[in-house]
Amino acid sequence: MQKTILITGAGSGIGRDAAWALAARGHRVIATTQTEAQAQALRDDSAHAGRRLEVFKLDITQAEDRERLRDLSLDVLVNNAAIGDSGSLAEVDMARVRQVFEVNLFATLELTQVALAGMIARKHGTVLFVSSVAGRLPVPFLMPYGMTKFALSAAGAALRAEMDQLGRHIQVALIEPGAIHTGFNQRMTGAKFEWMRENSYFKDQAAKMQAREAREFRLVEARSTRSVVACIVRAAEARRPRLRYVAPWLQGLVVRLARMVGV
Repeated sequence: MQKTILITGAGSGIGRDAAWALAARGHRVIATTQTEAQAQALRDDSAHAGRRLEVFKLDITQAEDRERLRDLSLDVLVNNAAIGDSGSLAEVDMARVRQVFEVNLFATLELTQVALAGMIARKHGTVLFVSSVAGRLPVPFLMPYGMTKFALSAAGAALRAEMDQLGRHIQVALIEPGAIHTGFNQRMTGAKFEWMRENSYFKDQAAKMQAREAREFRLVEARSTRSVVACIVRAAEARRPRLRYVAPWLQGLVVRLARMVGV
């Protein structure tokens, strides 16, 4: 059954690859990006690869952009757009933390409310939140991002329970990727070194910290988005998706074990 699926943050990485995979399965895919330049680049890449997408700019923090969803009869909304930041909670500028919450939680929920208005009226629809395993386990120096994913995962679980009280017509699920090699993790964790090298309680540890993080990413990052894209496809197509999809499964298992032993 063909579905109309809108994906945010589809300019690269998981969002782009999920858009292409869903389009290849015959769905009508509306792939959106934060800027018009990103949208044009995605159009060009998709045309070159022979993939059919409908592409437009959708900055989820802008109310006028969010309102574009009211004219669309969506079967599935994939909330993938996100930003990252890092640093010690003892000293990070709260303006940076607020900005991550603005994009990853508040704007995401505001966009979801617009989509839900139509879904509830039609008594049909699925909302997917792309959260993270970083929303399951506190990681030092990553919490400006991790806190938003903890909040998003909690919001998604609660929204699912709320929608069930309307008769289970609206499905809600969480996609929780682990470390995937898209460049996002490196940009996010590297952001803290813009200020931690000179003006931080941890400035004497910054160089070693940066080197250690680079080694860890090389060790643990999945080299392909394939596993998480497969989860998005399964959840988007399911009549009743389960609450959580974690990929790669091995990283998810490590997080579960760490939680069990109280790490």
